[in-house]
Amino acid sequence: MQDINTKKQEQNINSKPAVKHPVSEIEEGKQLLDVIAPDHVEVDFNHIKVNNVYYRTLFIGGYPRFVAPGWLEPVINFNSSLDISFFVYPVAGKSVLDDLRRKIAEMEAEISTDIQRGRVVDPATTAKLEDARALQEQLVKGIERYFEFSFYITIPANSVEELNNVSRQIESLLGSLLIIAKPATLDQKEGFLSTVPYGQDRLSITRNMDTTSVATTFPFTSAELSSDTGVLYGINSQNESFIIFDRFSLENGNMTVFATSGAGKSYFVKLEAIRSLMIGSDAIILDPEAEYKTLCEAVGGEYIAFSYNSPAKINPFDLSQIREEGENQLGLKILSLHSLMKVIMGQITPTQDAMLDRALVMTYKARGITTDPETQTKEPPLMEDLYKTLIGMEVPEALDLAARLEKFVRGSFQGIFDKQTNINLNNPFTVFSVKDLQEALRPIAMFIILDYIWTRVKRDIKRRILIVDEAWHMMRYPDTAAFLWSVVKRARKYYLGLTTITQDVEDFLGQDIGKAIVTNSALRLLLKQSPAAIDKIGEVFYLSQGEKQLLLAANVGEGIFFAGPHHAPIRVVASEEEHKLINTRPQDNPLPTMPNMKAWNREA
Repeated sequence: MQDINTKKQEQNINSKPAVKHPVSEIEEGKQLLDVIAPDHVEVDFNHIKVNNVYYRTLFIGGYPRFVAPGWLEPVINFNSSLDISFFVYPVAGKSVLDDLRRKIAEMEAEISTDIQRGRVVDPATTAKLEDARALQEQLVKGIERYFEFSFYITIPANSVEELNNVSRQIESLLGSLLIIAKPATLDQKEGFLSTVPYGQDRLSITRNMDTTSVATTFPFTSAELSSDTGVLYGINSQNESFIIFDRFSLENGNMTVFATSGAGKSYFVKLEAIRSLMIGSDAIILDPEAEYKTLCEAVGGEYIAFSYNSPAKINPFDLSQIREEGENQLGLKILSLHSLMKVIMGQITPTQDAMLDRALVMTYKARGITTDPETQTKEPPLMEDLYKTLIGMEVPEALDLAARLEKFVRGSFQGIFDKQTNINLNNPFTVFSVKDLQEALRPIAMFIILDYIWTRVKRDIKRRILIVDEAWHMMRYPDTAAFLWSVVKRARKYYLGLTTITQDVEDFLGQDIGKAIVTNSALRLLLKQSPAAIDKIGEVFYLSQGEKQLLLAANVGEGIFFAGPHHAPIRVVASEEEHKLINTRPQDNPLPTMPNMKAWNREA
């Protein structure tokens, strides 16, 4: 291994004294080159280390016979930062034609000799001859020009293991495109310098290409996310094209939206909801802050608010009443109730968990409901029935569980979750609001509402969008997070697209379930991010440094839109009529001026 310490080069300025920068901490006598140069550089035979970062340069040594435009898109969108450089050198047409004439003569002679000797003509030679003749004709007519083309990729990594892993992935990816990539062994320093922005080709490993072939290598166009069907999500801020997409055309219809407070999360989701409504998609919204009330009233939707005095009720013991082969509806409901009860009751022991399971089975059996599907159409029990069953067991473990449940049946929370369901999902635009509930009750209410929606979605399958705003409420508890994850996994089966929205990015992505929800969402939107969360976001979404800066400096309604393997910068736009319906910013709806306020007071 060669160890090269960075030389401290001195610059002599004859007539001007050294001037110390007023802001920087550059010591007097040091030059700018001394400050910006790396502290340490190590050159190995297959990588180079600059400070604490490892680099490996690959050169492209073999290409397929045919490539399509945009063939480098998988490399450009690779899930890791890469430094890619192209060098294109024009070649004089006369010298190329002379070389082609000689090559064509050689190949014709080879084929003629094989035929005279009775040998099978090499098909590779025949293909090369056809290509050479076609290229010769195009060069003579001036249709094509000739170039020498160099292509290098430098991979940065924090460790040798990571470097080797990413290198194998890149070589495998290029191999799937019939492109041969090789490391610049014993020449890594020159390879590294060939991909830094100096414009110097230190390796000079070239391949002859015509104009059309070179044109296909240019990947510097943003992804087009326009299709013939779907809704308008925004405008591509790079090329001003429309981002029109149908979320149900992908492998699943799920979406995740991450942004800081006030960055335009709800604004974007409201736009998608009303535009999807226009093309026949139902919208069901779980609204913790009553942000969707005005929009709901404007489109003739149903607004259901949950509180102590609200007439709307949901019984968490409801069954879906849908028979599916291989599924036990009662067993699935009891599993769901186990998760709900753990959120309500808190931590319980294994003995109490077994007691709870026995009590749930007995509660349903008391209403005549068993694993027999014929019995599952009967009226389900209430939470009060479970409370009475636990008391009737007359053992300390069951009485402890009953005591934890008592406030929802006889205490301060009575009347919220202990009545039979009296609502439905017949309206194509339905909003469930939990704003009037205490903070401690919101995760419970969101769980029960989501479970109710899930049972009704299974009963009547049609195109729906389910929006869970402020999803971090459900991520606070392992059981509610696991239930949300189960909906994400199974939504596609029932023509449902789940949209999860959160501003608490670190807590959401800090859990394995949060990352799994992102992984299983084909659509993702990142709006403005805080500096504290950008590193986590960059790690999960494999963002480049430029994309991180874009999210940090983004204005309201600007960010990056991901659709499957493609992503593009987006600017959310709305018509004036849409803006009036969905905007909730107080500063855009100012209070009356002082004279009007005085007049209002006099009238009052």
